[in-house]
Amino acid sequence: MITPEELNLLIEQTYKVEKEFNDLKASYAHLQDTVEKIVEFLPNAIWILDEEGKVFLQNSQAKKLGRLIDELHYAQDDYEISFEGRAYLIKSSRYKDKVMLSATDITEQKRKENLATMGQMAAHLSHEIRNPIGSISLLTSTLKNRVVPENLPIVEEIQKSVYRIDRIIKATLMFSKGVEAHKEPFLWDELKKELVEAIGYYGHTKDIEFIFPQQKFLLNADKDLLEMMFTNFLANAIDAIELSEDERGRVEITYENDGEYHLFRIHDSGVPVEDPDSLFEAFKSTKVKGNGLGLILSRQIAQAHGGDVRYIDENGKKIFEIQLKV
Repeated sequence: MITPEELNLLIEQTYKVEKEFNDLKASYAHLQDTVEKIVEFLPNAIWILDEEGKVFLQNSQAKKLGRLIDELHYAQDDYEISFEGRAYLIKSSRYKDKVMLSATDITEQKRKENLATMGQMAAHLSHEIRNPIGSISLLTSTLKNRVVPENLPIVEEIQKSVYRIDRIIKATLMFSKGVEAHKEPFLWDELKKELVEAIGYYGHTKDIEFIFPQQKFLLNADKDLLEMMFTNFLANAIDAIELSEDERGRVEITYENDGEYHLFRIHDSGVPVEDPDSLFEAFKSTKVKGNGLGLILSRQIAQAHGGDVRYIDENGKKIFEIQLKV
């Protein structure tokens, strides 16, 4: 028979065990909460699977990826997978009966690697093409002075095509080497004269009105780089007008100085921009004649002058704004 003293001792032991159990339960809950917070804090998607392969724990990044987990191989380590247009690096580790899977988005890294490879290839091809293009340009200039008048338009068309190729070569080489501005003061009128000449070389079939700023102002910049930048925008504007249904077109460049920046705005009456979000992506162009470098190089040229380039849609009116540090 249990004595009162033994009963009290048993009750005390029961309370003690219950308290230890509650403490252990609270400690486990705290540990689980800490683990969940750590997993949630990680920038990549994390899944923890139990012995049956079911998701035991996952963070919000994993939830966003939906059914990506169905594409993963638990026994394979360190491999890449494509899912819904994105690239992911998959890693897995096992501890006892649990498996942890992680997916890191490497799309941007892969894009940069591909761009670097494409840039190197393009630069190599540009070097190879440059010499024969120089010879063709020299020969057509000589031929233009000797050809019969009825064949003159053919020679001029060859010159325009050579000019387009030369622009692509210059843009490609500059993209591969990087933009570096050598600034010197010059008047806007000097640059405007060269832009008018460039329009003549680029050529167009429609009647296009070009409106340039009439103000007299000084720029402290790299004139060759600015000529390339503005020529890119003018060429894009001409191409957009050529694709439109109208027989006439208009390209207007406006200017103002806000004390901090030279501000140029370029507007044309051509077809609208198809995909504004990809305008400044290298080697991505919606134009038949485009090489996908014009706008990204134009932005880099503006940035080399302490400014930037941005696209503005004002009630359907497409505008490119160029900022150059005063």
